[in-house]
Amino acid sequence: MKDLHVHTTYCDGINTPEEIVLAAIDKGLSELGFSGHSYTPFDTNYCMSPESEALYFKEINFLKDKYKDKIKILCGIEQDYYSPPPAYPYDYMIGSVHYIKCGKEFFPVDLSEEAFCGFTAKHFNGDFYAVSEKYFETIAEMVKKMKPDIIGHFDIVAKFNEGNKFFCENNARYVTAYRKAIDDIISYDLPFEINTGAVSRGYRSVPYPSSEITEYIKSRGGRFVLSSDSHSKDTLCFDFEKYIHLIK
Repeated sequence: MKDLHVHTTYCDGINTPEEIVLAAIDKGLSELGFSGHSYTPFDTNYCMSPESEALYFKEINFLKDKYKDKIKILCGIEQDYYSPPPAYPYDYMIGSVHYIKCGKEFFPVDLSEEAFCGFTAKHFNGDFYAVSEKYFETIAEMVKKMKPDIIGHFDIVAKFNEGNKFFCENNARYVTAYRKAIDDIISYDLPFEINTGAVSRGYRSVPYPSSEITEYIKSRGGRFVLSSDSHSKDTLCFDFEKYIHLIK
């Protein structure tokens, strides 16, 4: 088993890289991929700085060699659409969208329920479907521009929408928006994450993408990779056994 979406103390994780490596070995993983958050100069609360990114790249590659007889380690990055280009030759890239840009402002869609509702009211007149349309448009732009190795948490715009709290995910506008994005990027033949991170942290009862979106991706010939989006050594491979069938 492998897990390629893992965060450490170099960004917003709570464990050091070596602590995570030892936990992965203990869990019997064959492959572990680190994916530190890329630098976003307009929001530095969660990401690596240019200085810490240099240390991150150096340490992960040191651990690669140190534990090469026990586990395969990859040095990756979770690259946000609005970040500068990667500064180092990473083994792989997870392409993600965490922000919606309005004018010169960047609003994180996954920071908090209050922030999500606040910018929706301020910039979209409270129209959550308009926010979703803008988000999925940006996801499609991200894939076309960056051509990442993995498409990260495709529907993170619905992070706080458990039980259709703010909008109906079967609404025609929402369905049309995500299907258009999938149709636009499916030809790139890039795997979508089945991302259990929001489940492990208590925001959702199901992973990204939703089952309806997953079924549509499958119907278009898309493929998947399991991902824990782990910020702790204790949530490596979280709930993978429930979704392993999707990647076979």
